[in-house]
Amino acid sequence: MKHPRQGAHTDPTFQSPPRPAGEVIRRVAVYLRPYLGLAAATLGCAVISLGFAFLYPRLTRELIDEVIGRQRADALAPAALALLGAFLLREVFNSLRIRVNNRLEQSVIYDMRCQLFARLQRLPVAWFDPRATGDLMTRVIEDVNNVERLLIDGTEQGVVAVLSIVGALIFMFSTSPLLGTVALAPMPLLVGGALWYTLTAHRRYRRQREAASAMNALLMDNLQGIRQIKAFGREPHEDTRFAERAEALRQGTLVVMRAWAWYGPAMQFIGALGIGLVLWVGGAQVMRGQMAVGELVAFMLYAGMFFYEPIGRLHGLNQMLQGARAAAARVFDILDAEPERVAPAGTSASTLAAPPVEAPAPSSPWRVPGRVLYDQVGFGYAPDRTVLRRISLEALPGQKIALVGPTGSGKSTLVSLLPAFYVATEGRILIDGRDVRDLPLGVLRAQVAVVSQEPFLFNGTLRENILYGRLDATDAELTEAARAANCHEFIERLPDGYEARVGERGVKLSVGEKQRVSIARALLKNAPILILDEATASVDTATERLIQEALQRLMRGRTSFVIAHRLSTIVDADQILVMRRGEIVERGTHAALLAQDGLYARLARIQNTTTIEEGFARLESV
Repeated sequence: MKHPRQGAHTDPTFQSPPRPAGEVIRRVAVYLRPYLGLAAATLGCAVISLGFAFLYPRLTRELIDEVIGRQRADALAPAALALLGAFLLREVFNSLRIRVNNRLEQSVIYDMRCQLFARLQRLPVAWFDPRATGDLMTRVIEDVNNVERLLIDGTEQGVVAVLSIVGALIFMFSTSPLLGTVALAPMPLLVGGALWYTLTAHRRYRRQREAASAMNALLMDNLQGIRQIKAFGREPHEDTRFAERAEALRQGTLVVMRAWAWYGPAMQFIGALGIGLVLWVGGAQVMRGQMAVGELVAFMLYAGMFFYEPIGRLHGLNQMLQGARAAAARVFDILDAEPERVAPAGTSASTLAAPPVEAPAPSSPWRVPGRVLYDQVGFGYAPDRTVLRRISLEALPGQKIALVGPTGSGKSTLVSLLPAFYVATEGRILIDGRDVRDLPLGVLRAQVAVVSQEPFLFNGTLRENILYGRLDATDAELTEAARAANCHEFIERLPDGYEARVGERGVKLSVGEKQRVSIARALLKNAPILILDEATASVDTATERLIQEALQRLMRGRTSFVIAHRLSTIVDADQILVMRRGEIVERGTHAALLAQDGLYARLARIQNTTTIEEGFARLESV
């Protein structure tokens, strides 16, 4: 079935609105709730490791002033061993922190990706129309990683950095209020630099993320269309297109790195400036006998390791936060999108938040006979793009309804409204007296099977692709469906039979083989209503006969909507609807329409050597 967008523009990098840092942190923190124990263990190990690290400057002071300064050779070994013990315990708890952190990290990534994927599965088809697949893949894979880094690494490193700074300040001011004040002298410059970076970073990171998505979207498009690229000899053209996207990403990344190249070293220099001032003032105090050498060394260690270094780490976290803000905006764009309805109209919001209603099993007692009514239905993809106008039709159970018309007349759109891939903007569609808008989507779509013009097969085995019609079907039911679809014989000839892998989009199978597998899938679903877009124009005569036989078996006893490409396949239809510019201009049986001597009759006179679309094109040109 042709895609109903009919020329809709696809932008691979839909811009997501910027999100405040507070919103990002608040929403991301929700993912920690199921793992508070792991989060507490991670922070606990980090704090204990920090505590042992805090012993290093104190033990160093004791070693210099009390052991080396007093020439106590007997205490040298115990003091050195105590120092080594502090280092060992610091690294032991650091190792435990890394192990617990990795488990926490992967658990959160798993939850975020699953939630994001689940939301994607439940968004309307119209939401995907203007978005590129590569862009969405970037959001699920790369952007989730960036958001998670803020949640796990950012939280842990931020807490440890703050504790380090507080502990260092307490020690420094208790040791020497003068040197503590001197150490704080560069703080206005550090704060000012952090504010500048924070206020200007988001647009840089957003540009980089959008450029990465655009490149990934082009890459996905090229990999899927590699045969067309080779067939038209467009490799150099695609090289140029990819180079343009890669250049945009390179420039976007360089902008981020250029800002960090100024910001990071500048903040390091300001920290070093503070160390220099402390050494200057503290050295003078040592020379005047107002401070011991070991005390100054310990002060310098606390100032460098636990004050300026954690401040530098906070600057790095600021960079991580800005990157996460850009990524989170793209993730939240998906999570905040309105999902398809999953319950009847008027259901409470709390009910709508529940998981979608699953389609009943084929053995479920609720199965419609298959009476379908379109009542003055209208639809447009946008307010200024009306596609269907005043469509009214009735299909009785078991009838075959054929749709014919030129390309762009609205045939595919009309049948896409039946399983609610799109929602009618005017009128109503009833299945056995019930409005499709009042049926849970799972229940509605259990009544409809679709065989499209370009059948899609998943990159798995033939068995898995056929069982997609009904996952709990037995081997006997699977084989019966395959036989009815005329695909059992060619499957049996394959070395791996039903376990043979079909490749991406079924690339290892011919067009006719893919079509028959999709028919087997629809047969296994056993839905009472069938939407069928015949696809026999590009196959040989023998394959076309096999497909037509399978289609006849599939339509038997079902209400079928057939988008026809050759009149020979619909002469037995109970109703033939001739569509033009979104309206039904003629209707009736084949014989009745010939007797009317209208558009359909003129088409029939030239259609013996053309498809219906080609016939309409010839009529339009006359």
